[in-house]
Amino acid sequence: MSEPGLNSRENWGSRLGVILAVSGSAVGLGNFLRFPVQAAANGGGAFMIPYFLAFLLLGIPLAWVEWTIGRYGGHHGHGSAPGIYHILTGRKKWAKYLGVTALLGPITIFFYYCYIEGWTLAYAIFSLTGKFNGITNPEQMTGFLAGFQGVESNSFFSSIWSAYTAFLFVFLINFYFIYRGVTKGIEKLNKIALPIMFVIGITLLIRVMTLDPHPDHPGQNFLNGLGFMWNPDFSILKDASVWLAAAGQMFFTLSVGMGSIMAYASYLRAKDDVALSSLTANSTNEFFEVVLAGTIVIPATFIFFGAMGTQAVAQGGSFNLGFITMPLIFNQMGGGAFIGFLWFLLLFTAGVTSSVSLIQPMVAFLEDELKWDRKQSVLVIGAVGFCVTNFIIFTLAKGSMDELDFWAGTLFPVFNAFLAVALFAWFFGIKKGFRELDKGADLKVPRFFKFVITFVTPTALLAILVTWSIQQGIPVLTLANVPPENRVVVWITRLILLAVLIVIVTAIIAARRRGRFSLTEEEIR
Repeated sequence: MSEPGLNSRENWGSRLGVILAVSGSAVGLGNFLRFPVQAAANGGGAFMIPYFLAFLLLGIPLAWVEWTIGRYGGHHGHGSAPGIYHILTGRKKWAKYLGVTALLGPITIFFYYCYIEGWTLAYAIFSLTGKFNGITNPEQMTGFLAGFQGVESNSFFSSIWSAYTAFLFVFLINFYFIYRGVTKGIEKLNKIALPIMFVIGITLLIRVMTLDPHPDHPGQNFLNGLGFMWNPDFSILKDASVWLAAAGQMFFTLSVGMGSIMAYASYLRAKDDVALSSLTANSTNEFFEVVLAGTIVIPATFIFFGAMGTQAVAQGGSFNLGFITMPLIFNQMGGGAFIGFLWFLLLFTAGVTSSVSLIQPMVAFLEDELKWDRKQSVLVIGAVGFCVTNFIIFTLAKGSMDELDFWAGTLFPVFNAFLAVALFAWFFGIKKGFRELDKGADLKVPRFFKFVITFVTPTALLAILVTWSIQQGIPVLTLANVPPENRVVVWITRLILLAVLIVIVTAIIAARRRGRFSLTEEEIR
């Protein structure tokens, strides 16, 4: 479907479709794995205070900005950051190059994210077939995961091929939906996936609520697990790292700074609502993260491991929680094999809806700026992605995934978000920006957010970037914290990242020479 005007790009089939698509983009592995870890490791209830402040002052404003400039860019034939930034600034020659990391970031995340999706699918099958049901301690479960990943051989796995087969299946699923397009692929996927995720999440929540207290520690029950999550220790708020962790989680949870929201919003019609739709998508994501993930994972871990054990699990990280701790919990509860299957099916479904959104910004760029058809775009991205992901798979133990995750999943989103809000408020103009935000709106955005978007949000983002540069910049750039035996692989990983960046810049130059960035003043208005 498309509307007449400056271009013949697709449009979403329905308002519900785009809301579910953006929600699906945001609801991913980070909701169910990273959020519980961050909450438990940063004081439980105390963490929720800066978390909700970050949601109000960073998440919601950034989402409004990205929805607005995405719709604006799409009306002028651009669905990716280079073209959108170009028209936002009134065709400044340098602006389109600022969008490079908003293309590089999401496609880089996809390179390793789809491999992790394969783990969730395989573990869902393992749960049903009882492959790890006899494991009773963390050391054995850690060995099970390492064998599956091909990091080491053990009695469960003699090679990496179980994980690799799962990766191939997941890789094909992602590109099937991307190839089908916005309405027949992405929208249809999310209309099916989000309700499935909701039903599974409610089922898991009911099972956790009905768990018996720990037989040796009656205080380790569901209600006290909720207390661990929600009762704040205000003294913890003196630690700046808690505030930074909350802000970081907000980027993960809402997919802001990834380029995906802009790409999705570019397929809206010129007067489709963005104000209420954005808030609805954000609220949907928060329901899955706080109400479902937080109420399933943290109380379940508390019941079986207690407060100290829950904090220890959190210190082990997201993968430790998802693929070691949770399977151990399932092995100790009635009906655990089926519950474990549902848990990993939930992770798999959430992963696919997110990873598809990571591909779309690059597809939109190739279609809009280079005028490639969808088949050509998908084949090229798929070929490059397959090669890079294979490198990651076979160098996993040497730190390639961690290196890509730092740049694409941690630093780039903050940088991209700062650029988007700064260009919106300072170049496009906050008054003009709010006129665009209000166009067709079903919700009157409070004018207070003009001040927030102009000053508070960009200042907070800049503070995060400066703080990182001072505290971690030099050690990261010099690989000071990387073991010597891993440094060759890490440097190769950086060269791959640099090569993709150079290709993107070259493509932008090619698009400029073809006149794709030469819009008329009428089009800009």
